[in-house]
Amino acid sequence: MTDEAALVLRLLARDERAFRTLHEQYARSLLTVLVRVVRDPTLAEDVLQEGLLRVWLNIGSYDAGRGRLFVWMVRVCCNHAVDTLRDPRHQHRRRQRPLEIAGAQQAPAAATFNPEDIGVRELTRGLKPRQHDIIELLYFQGHTQAEVAEQLGIPLGTVKTRAGAAMKALLRLAGPAA
Repeated sequence: MTDEAALVLRLLARDERAFRTLHEQYARSLLTVLVRVVRDPTLAEDVLQEGLLRVWLNIGSYDAGRGRLFVWMVRVCCNHAVDTLRDPRHQHRRRQRPLEIAGAQQAPAAATFNPEDIGVRELTRGLKPRQHDIIELLYFQGHTQAEVAEQLGIPLGTVKTRAGAAMKALLRLAGPAA
């Protein structure tokens, strides 16, 4: 029995040490391939970790008669890389530039800044009374969600749901420029 066949048997038996061995033997080479596919070393590392998890979870589908373990792992990881690149969330992240590159500067708010000056309090008047109360307590009075739940005598989950619904409603009320 080859070392590779023995490793596959150990992986099939869910031997965690075998997974560490797999990682030690193949991760560097797989990462090299993935960097070429995704063209981003950080993304390649993420894809590698998820790809190795897929290898671990799907080792039962590996067929030694169709090729070597490494070739199968390259296929699994590259398929995951392609899926990642096609994912709309990845496309969105790729279009966004980091703040440092975009030239954004972090500056403290002016000492005279008051959230009410931008009309948020007026917008909250368009909310349902239950939502308005939640926003008032959370954002204008500075309470935590747990404190709001206790103060209003409602479950924490209800506070979270109403806060989320209120934020969506505020976005609609603010209009397309928001």
